[in-house]
Amino acid sequence: MIRSFEAKDLEACYAISLATGLAGGDASHLYRDPRLMGHIYIAPYALLEPTLTFVVEDRDGVAGFVAGIADTAAWEDRLERDWWPALRKTYADVSDAPSSLTPDQRRIRMIHHPARTPATVVARYPAHLHMNLLPRLHRRGIGSRLFQTWHAAVTRRGAATFHVGVNKENTRAIPFWRSLTFKELRLDDVPEGRTLWMGRDN
Repeated sequence: MIRSFEAKDLEACYAISLATGLAGGDASHLYRDPRLMGHIYIAPYALLEPTLTFVVEDRDGVAGFVAGIADTAAWEDRLERDWWPALRKTYADVSDAPSSLTPDQRRIRMIHHPARTPATVVARYPAHLHMNLLPRLHRRGIGSRLFQTWHAAVTRRGAATFHVGVNKENTRAIPFWRSLTFKELRLDDVPEGRTLWMGRDN
């Protein structure tokens, strides 16, 4: 069943974010703090913009979510104002740590120094989303249905073009987004990195 996010779903969403945080696979063995992934990739959306957050629930509980925003640039400004400050009080900055950071330290650095989405991506594809599904939901058409649910909600907010950032090592996710007519973006002004930016025009 696909339904709107409810406050009682938050802990399950945190767990899903961690269980899918290693290029789509389980990242729980990498992190000492199991909440760091969720602090970045689901909690702000669920808590600050719950009407654009949806979950999939089966008989075993919540097993997937989609979350996103209509205006990425405004969202990143809002995170700086309303979300990161409290987390920065909880997690000390690791800017002075050695160059080889642990997974926890890399996420903490993202909290203190979040990278903005490339301007060329935001200019053409202002809306963005994240989707995470546990393995038991794979290959059942649920991801496509979940996207359509989110797409209907965000287009009512005026969104018309959309982007996702996909880990290049997530070989399952890239063909999935292609199947939803997202295309790889050529970004000559963006340094090569781990993220593959993909966009959809409607």
